[in-house]
Amino acid sequence: MSRAAFEIRPATNADVSIVVELIRALAAYEKLSQLCVAGEPEIAAALFGDRPAAEVLIAWKNGEAAGFALFFHNFSTFLGRRGLWLEDLYVRPAFRRQGCAHALLHASAGIARDRGCGRFEWSVLDWNAPAIEFYQALGATVLPDWRIVRVVGPALAAMADGDPAATTRN
Repeated sequence: MSRAAFEIRPATNADVSIVVELIRALAAYEKLSQLCVAGEPEIAAALFGDRPAAEVLIAWKNGEAAGFALFFHNFSTFLGRRGLWLEDLYVRPAFRRQGCAHALLHASAGIARDRGCGRFEWSVLDWNAPAIEFYQALGATVLPDWRIVRVVGPALAAMADGDPAATTRN
C-alpha cells in the first residue's frame, strides 16, 4: 500500500456535502446510523453559521476525501485554559493503514498547540481495540476512570424544566 502523504485542509462551505457523507459513514461504522439525523443544513450552520460550533479538517488523497476530523474548543477549569475536543475522527476503509488518521491527529494536535490549548482529548468506543491501540501508540492515555454522561430528548427537556423525577423515568 502506498503511504503517500495526505493533504489536510480545513473544510469550506463547499465541502458540506462531503462532510455529511463522511459523518454518515462514521455512524454506519459505529453501528449508530439510526442516531445520525443531521443533514447538510445543520452541518453548514454548525460549521459556517454566525456562531460556528465546530471545525473540520478533511484529508485528501488523489482528489478524493479520505477522512475527516471534527473538533471544537472546550475549557478546563483546573488548567484555566481551553482545550480541543476531537468529536469525530474517521478514515474511509480504502485509505486505512496509509497514515491518514495519523495525519489528521497530527494536524489537530498542531491546532491545539498553536492555539495554546492545555489539552487535546477525545473518546473512543470500548470495543474499538484497533483505535485504542493506535491512540496509545501515539502517546495518548485512555482514561479508565471516566465515563461519558449524556442527557438527550425528553430527559433533556425534563432536566431543563427542573423535573428530576421525569429524568429518572427516561
